[in-house]
Amino acid sequence: MVEKPTFSMTAVVAASLGGLLFGFDTAVISGVTGALRDTFNLSAIGLGAAVSAALWGTLAGALGAGKPGDAFGSRTVLLWVAVLYILSALGCSLSQNLESLFFFRFIGGLAIGGSSVLAPVYISEVSPAERRGFLVGLFQFNIVLGILAAYLSNFLVGQLAGDALAWRLKLAVAAIPAVVFLLTLLRIPHSPRWLLTRGRLEEARAAIARLHMGAPDAVIAEISRHGSRSEGAARLCWRQHRKPILLALFIGMFNQLSGINAILYYLNDIFAAAGFDSLSADVQSVAVGVANLLATAAAMAVIDRVGRKPLLLAGAAGTCAALVCVAAIYASGRGEALLLPCLIGFIIFFAVSQGAVIWVYLSEIFPTSVRARGQALGSATHWIMNALISFAFPVIAAQTLALPFWFFAAAMAAQVLVVWKVFPETRGVQLEDMEAALTSRTA
Repeated sequence: MVEKPTFSMTAVVAASLGGLLFGFDTAVISGVTGALRDTFNLSAIGLGAAVSAALWGTLAGALGAGKPGDAFGSRTVLLWVAVLYILSALGCSLSQNLESLFFFRFIGGLAIGGSSVLAPVYISEVSPAERRGFLVGLFQFNIVLGILAAYLSNFLVGQLAGDALAWRLKLAVAAIPAVVFLLTLLRIPHSPRWLLTRGRLEEARAAIARLHMGAPDAVIAEISRHGSRSEGAARLCWRQHRKPILLALFIGMFNQLSGINAILYYLNDIFAAAGFDSLSADVQSVAVGVANLLATAAAMAVIDRVGRKPLLLAGAAGTCAALVCVAAIYASGRGEALLLPCLIGFIIFFAVSQGAVIWVYLSEIFPTSVRARGQALGSATHWIMNALISFAFPVIAAQTLALPFWFFAAAMAAQVLVVWKVFPETRGVQLEDMEAALTSRTA
């Protein structure tokens, strides 16, 4: 009797902590933008450059993580990612000039980019197909948990520390979970699927046992049935991987065209523009963070039952409607009291759809031998759009705050059509069977 495949929650949680740091480092900047503007005398363009400095590092990290991830294993490279998170948190908090702040935010960006590629890959490869959406979704859950933790941390530090010190402490706090991330990674093995692509059979057998994936010989036979043991030198190329490449580009692009990260980065400024003071903006940011967390938890509960495509379709339609409402508030100059409900509605629709789906989908659609590089392609697209939009947002918003939200709404309307026409469903498909599924499934 073949042992039913299970998984190691310890390994999944360890890798998903990269998402917690991803989210914390992404959102913590929202609580220090005003202090950075005053401390370094920044214009709107200068503030955009300061915020996007980490994003260009993230792009470099996402682009650069795939090849070493496939060569040395996701776990090995994630250890170095944890070290970068620690250096960035401490370096940013101690920066004495704008140049050093840019440098250490760039270092933090490298870590975010690397974790966005390699943590979902690792989790996907150690998860059973029927639970893969939920388990990879823990990475996204930890992202939004990190975002909420950053908002709470910003609020608490702002209440306890003086203005001159508060922004430094807000940035330094991230070093604590980064150390925890490093220590937990030291306790988990390499992905058995990666070990098999490198021909390391005995290590793969031992890793399967440690990860409770099932009877080692049976699991190896199933993985090897599609030739995974001989794919170590495979290349990611358009001719062979055209469909997953297109899907990765689309999902990475539309994720940021929703405006999600621009809104998260400048959330306090968005509330301030509607007339809220700094304390009210901090409190309402926490409310947005709580909504994000609860909606992500709801998405994780249904992603393996409802599927990826229905969530993407419903979420794109819902975010479009919420963004239209926000744009109308700023265009008319009325209804400011509705701003928080509209933004929470946007966050809920985003979180239950592409927020939960993106890292799951990217980690599923590429073959094992090029999975990290494929994930890197989708993640890099995500971060390119993130950097461009986050740089442009304060510049355009300084002229008219409604315009960016009209643009984001139009992009979400376009996403509904693209997902409906192009995206296949991947729910419940074994990773080794995914290539055939991508060409045969249309719903």
